[in-house]
Amino acid sequence: MAYDKTLLSPEALQSFLSEHPGWKHEGGMIRRTYEAPAFLTGIAFVQKVAEAAEAADHHPDIDIRWRKVTLALVTHDAGGLTWRDTKLAAEADRLFTEVVGR
Repeated sequence: MAYDKTLLSPEALQSFLSEHPGWKHEGGMIRRTYEAPAFLTGIAFVQKVAEAAEAADHHPDIDIRWRKVTLALVTHDAGGLTWRDTKLAAEADRLFTEVVGR
């Protein structure tokens, strides 16, 4: 599937980070840790993220530690961060609110 591999400008990245304060730019990726109220709630969130990632054909690194779920995003084949990363990150924020109910 062909798509635009244009890297985010520093300004676009800063804009995203200021609008989504839970996300951090670390090691060339954007990363966020969510804390669910229970282990199975975290797993339900991961299922929703997995479905969104599969639909977008853009898959995050996912680390699950009890109630904490960490997502890390980068567009590997573009060599850095693209709109695909910020779009999936924003969707993950929405899904977490949907699953947790707050």
